[in-house]
Amino acid sequence: MYAKIKLAFSLLSSGMYKEAYDSLSTVNAHVLPDSSKAEYYALMGRYYYDLGDFDNDRYHTPVYNILGSKYIDSALALLPPNTYRAGYYRGLKELKAGNSAGALTMLSRLLQNPALTQHQLAVTTSTLSDLYIRSGETDKAIQLLTIAVIADIQSSTKETSAAFNLASLLYKKGDVKNASLCINQAIADAVFYGARQRKVQVSTILPFIEAQKLNMVESQKRKLLFYAATVTALLLLIIGLAFIILQQVKKLKAAQKIITQAHIKEQEINRQLADTNAKLQDANKIKEKYIGYFFNFNAEFYDKVEKLKRSLEQKVADRKFEDIRSLIARINLRKEKEELISNFDHAFLKLFPNFVTVFNNMFREEDQQELKDGELLNTDLRIFALIRMGIQDSEKIAHILQYSVNTITTYKTRIKNKSIVPNEEFEKRVMEIKAV
Repeated sequence: MYAKIKLAFSLLSSGMYKEAYDSLSTVNAHVLPDSSKAEYYALMGRYYYDLGDFDNDRYHTPVYNILGSKYIDSALALLPPNTYRAGYYRGLKELKAGNSAGALTMLSRLLQNPALTQHQLAVTTSTLSDLYIRSGETDKAIQLLTIAVIADIQSSTKETSAAFNLASLLYKKGDVKNASLCINQAIADAVFYGARQRKVQVSTILPFIEAQKLNMVESQKRKLLFYAATVTALLLLIIGLAFIILQQVKKLKAAQKIITQAHIKEQEINRQLADTNAKLQDANKIKEKYIGYFFNFNAEFYDKVEKLKRSLEQKVADRKFEDIRSLIARINLRKEKEELISNFDHAFLKLFPNFVTVFNNMFREEDQQELKDGELLNTDLRIFALIRMGIQDSEKIAHILQYSVNTITTYKTRIKNKSIVPNEEFEKRVMEIKAV
């Protein structure tokens, strides 16, 4: 008899309701011990409850629930009152009778028992979730069903409705990814256990979940294509902008190069203007000094000539020819030349007081010019003093100093060869000596 009860449980769990009923019909409950009898009545109660859930209509389901509750009452009469099974069946009976408050109280009390097995936890939370589904508290129902699914997996229970119910709620909430995971778990359990009614239940929601997954994939594909097109467009835009920027940078560099060259030319022009201005200032100083010097010199020379003229006229008038000869003999041209050169030296050194010092700095100490007592300039210095005055022509210098051109050239070459300054730069350095 007990074997038939277990067989009926397996057939009922597999959705083979007729076969389960046929097996239970052959059991004589009167000869069973109380423990087996309680299990028999509980299984009969579950049989009618499952039929009611399977039909799920307003006509047959209430009848099956009433019949199931009668068998549950018989089972409760035989079960110890404080056991898990007694508490669970009381809660299940209240649930099927529509007494949600009573069922909630009883089933919630069971969850407070820390000694529940994983299977008992799964059954209780799964049954309790139905109350929250009916009251519209979907989040609470999902929480309980999640606990039930985990407990079923941990207890290796394959005959379960928790995964299917959780998949349904997650799908309705829009969580297609997790709904797909749960429905696949429910399918695997149904196939493993061979529960036909579970397969039928799964088939009612699986197409919707898969269709939603397909829609999500298509949506993601469209988004991916859109993003790819957007990224491509942005990339092309960036390439275009980079090309434009590169061209602008090239133009900017070219313009900058032109500006730099113009700036360099401007600086060179400014430097040349500054040099020219400095030379003009030196020239103006030299002109001012030497104009004054030559005015004074010419005035003195004019006075001498005037005196000589008057004296000669007087001598001629008095016919004192011997005195004229004597007067002419007293004219000392050498002394006049020396006086002219001395005046030049004085005037030049007033303009260029540092000339001798700067000039000597261009020579080693043993080759520097040494002046005699009372001597302002010697011939070597005087040649380059005239050059500093702007007289570059050796012939003119020779005429002024009463030397031959070859002599002047020899002097210049000899002096340059002794200098520590290169020959080609020597006269330039002389010209750089500043006037005051």
